Amino acid sequence: MIRPLQNSDSQGWRQLWDDYLAFYRTRLDEQTTEATFKRLCDRVDRMHGLIALDDEDHPIGFAHLVLHPSTWAKGSYCYLEDLFVAREARGGDTARQLILAVYQQADKAQASRVYWHTQEFNAPARSLYDQVGHRTSFVMYER
Repeated sequence: MIRPLQNSDSQGWRQLWDDYLAFYRTRLDEQTTEATFKRLCDRVDRMHGLIALDDEDHPIGFAHLVLHPSTWAKGSYCYLEDLFVAREARGGDTARQLILAVYQQADKAQASRVYWHTQEFNAPARSLYDQVGHRTSFVMYER
């Protein structure tokens, strides 16, 4: 089951979040993690959190999205900022279902585009992304 993230999901989300950060070999300070969870639950700044639960209501994945205006559209775009599925739940349909739930949120908000990025080496995720979206020619830069 996939549903909006709730304050009561704190412990399960936190374990997934820590695993997600470890996957990308990064760390965040506690204040940033706490603020992120609060913003996702409260839907502040048009940020939304979705959580995937197994049959026993144990968190097994999440998706975080940000709705934002665009200079290229009258309405909003939807940025899928984070997507993660616990190792023991991979290989099933959870990631696809999370992406489809993001699409539903974007449609509900009348966002004309959903987009995301991943690292080049993330072949398992890219295999799914090739099925549910299309790769663009854009290259990402950052400061």
